[in-house]
Amino acid sequence: MAKDIPTLYDWAGGIEALNRLTDVFYDRVLKDPTLEPVFRHMSSDHPKHVAAFLGEVFGGPKTYSEDYGGHPAMITHHLNRHLTEEQRRRWIALLIDAADATGLPDDPEFRSAFVAYIEWGTRLAKLNSQDGAAPTLDEPMPQWGWGVPGGPYQA
Repeated sequence: MAKDIPTLYDWAGGIEALNRLTDVFYDRVLKDPTLEPVFRHMSSDHPKHVAAFLGEVFGGPKTYSEDYGGHPAMITHHLNRHLTEEQRRRWIALLIDAADATGLPDDPEFRSAFVAYIEWGTRLAKLNSQDGAAPTLDEPMPQWGWGVPGGPYQA
């Protein structure tokens, strides 16, 4: 039954696991020559915010929407950043490495859902970061699950 299927958030280990993930990840980002310039001036609570965002996307509490502005705020943070494909790919690689280093589940089902979301999300962030981007700011928070994306094409 569907009610017995854990969310990606629960399977990952909840907010504690996602906080570990983003702490390790952003520590590595600040040491990376490709990404450090993008994140050089991030606030010290940025990793916690990203963990809350991922948590909500993966079926956890609505902390990001309630405390940090939801999906519209995340979109706005990327406007006019001029992210490159190299930066997008490096972001993904470092996040996957951090997932391994922090012990996020490595079963194929979880990792395929995890990577599918970060692939989708980083492509959206890159698109929204370019000159002339005019994203819709009333989109709901994406909801990602086991092989079923909650992106814009879900009925």
